[in-house]
Amino acid sequence: MNDDILGEIRNGSRDAFKQFYDTYENYAIRTAKAITRNDEHAKDAVQETFIRVFRNISSYNSTLSFDAWFYRILVNECYRILTKEKKSTPLDTSTIENNTQLTEHSKENLSDLYSMLQNMADLYRIPILLKYIKGFSEKEIANILDLNQNTVKSRLFNGRNLLKTQLEMMEMEGN
Repeated sequence: MNDDILGEIRNGSRDAFKQFYDTYENYAIRTAKAITRNDEHAKDAVQETFIRVFRNISSYNSTLSFDAWFYRILVNECYRILTKEKKSTPLDTSTIENNTQLTEHSKENLSDLYSMLQNMADLYRIPILLKYIKGFSEKEIANILDLNQNTVKSRLFNGRNLLKTQLEMMEMEGN
């Protein structure tokens, strides 16, 4: 995030906040959907995240990654909503399945992978999403999830192993 835009947001510029919102909205929605597994919960989490960012922008430490700060707020909002609702639904993969650039085989594999991810425990699923879908470093993930970096590494390792095992089992069933 551009320091000039952050400064303008701190000074109350609605135009700067609109520019920030337009830049981050789609990424935030996709992340929230992956975590909450529900379109409406994701929208609620994103809306509350932007409100919290606007209210707390003055507390942001500009020596740290803005993206990590933003996604920590988003992930916390998703957790709050999930805890409140105590229910979840599968991720909507219709946009992936309707992508005409994918072959039928790759659509099926991608759908299977998303299904596996959505069935994983949050303990492994969320760090994997942040690492491989959002591109955060292990250090940033540790900051976002308020965990020790070694814990993040361990969860990523174990999560990858769970996915690998499930993929191998699918291949064996398919042969």
